[in-house]
Amino acid sequence: MSSSHARNLIDGQWHDGHATGTSLAPATGRPLGTYADAGAVTARAAIDAAQSAFTTTSWSRDRTARSRALAECADRMAARHSALSALLSQENGKRLPEAEGEIGAAIAKLRYNAALALTDTGRAAETVPGSYSFTLHQPAGVAAVIVPWNAPVILAVRSLAPALAAGCTAAMKMPAQTALTNGLLYEIIAGTEALPPGVVNAFTESGNTGAPLLVSDPGTDVISYTGSATVGRVIMAQAAQHLKACSLELGGKTPMIVCDDADLDAAVPVLTSAVTTFAGQFCMAGSRILVQRGIADALRTRMVAALDAVVVGPGDEPATTMGPVIDRAAAQRIDTLVTDASAYGTVLVRGGLLNPEGEDAYLRPSLVEVEDPAAPLVQEEVFGPVATFEVFDDEDDAVRRANATEFGLAASVWSGDVDRPMRVAARLDAGTVWINNWGIIHDQFEEGGMKRSGVGRLNGARGLTEFQEIKHLVHTVRVE
Repeated sequence: MSSSHARNLIDGQWHDGHATGTSLAPATGRPLGTYADAGAVTARAAIDAAQSAFTTTSWSRDRTARSRALAECADRMAARHSALSALLSQENGKRLPEAEGEIGAAIAKLRYNAALALTDTGRAAETVPGSYSFTLHQPAGVAAVIVPWNAPVILAVRSLAPALAAGCTAAMKMPAQTALTNGLLYEIIAGTEALPPGVVNAFTESGNTGAPLLVSDPGTDVISYTGSATVGRVIMAQAAQHLKACSLELGGKTPMIVCDDADLDAAVPVLTSAVTTFAGQFCMAGSRILVQRGIADALRTRMVAALDAVVVGPGDEPATTMGPVIDRAAAQRIDTLVTDASAYGTVLVRGGLLNPEGEDAYLRPSLVEVEDPAAPLVQEEVFGPVATFEVFDDEDDAVRRANATEFGLAASVWSGDVDRPMRVAARLDAGTVWINNWGIIHDQFEEGGMKRSGVGRLNGARGLTEFQEIKHLVHTVRVE
């Protein structure tokens, strides 16, 4: 960053908030810098600026300009890749390679949407002789984007890029936990010369007055939110007052189904990564290990050894295999959940706070074996490095257990049989199913959840339509 104080970007200008906040490092609990903490006043200005840019500029009608701006923004982010990655690792706590991967994926997503802006098409047909119908996709208006702290850059871009490609303008709220990272992202956006002032307006908020205004105000037209199912319900209820479209990616409890013919040498490292990547603070975290009874003893032994071997430490240390969680309060909350789980499950790996008397947010991973899929640790999203271990008997039992929660974001099936994973995947209530793998996301293929895991889809061509309206035009040829 150009300074250790981050400000908000409204209508192409830098704005202070109503207060000054302090960003803390999860690895130490110590200050990293300060930020302008916004609220309803800044959100109001963001909405007004986005409305003005939508109605007074050619942004909504010029797809070539939109493509050029997204490509330029990608170039600017690529030029700041190292600085943005290092700051994200320091402020969010994730390992530096994870942060670098997040920034690289965000750059690729900007480039994909730059191309997508040029490829949007409608349909046309002569419905009866002399009568022609065709459809036009046009931007919905002002997009309200609300971003979580666990992967703030990629999740901001995942909503913002298709919104801009579709021709929308945006008012975006980002989380206080990554305020300095947000500030550097705002600098990259502000320096994108092809992006007219007011098209993207972004602010950081620690409280909860700005984000609700983005949802409830009639000046926004479509909402894109990533976060908890509880908040997602509130957003849908508020959006209903104005019948706004919502694209919501919410929580998950990803079942990792390991069949008795699976390659455990290949599976165990991925199962371990699935619960320790981003310290388990990932909506697609592999938080449920479902294993067929015939190999349960072998996998249990291997997973205990693998999780015991995880090296918890600072994100920028090469030896670290898992960084801290987001803050001390989160570490204590997760630790309490594991303690409570001992009343109904068998704790195979008891992680716990690395420094019980410290101020840091280091937490070792945990593994708890449970029999009843109704157990709290199975049903509730932990958002931390905790996995359950469940044993199933056959495919029917695996599917029953996997579908036993209200979540349906993702799943994984491990088997050496070519047909079995496809049979099982077809029966799973999940928006994404990986076969003998986990965590692979492609920009050109849709991503989203079933059941309580959300509505709508991002990525792929569908991601663009989340921010568009379809207009049907009918023309009948006049007969002379």
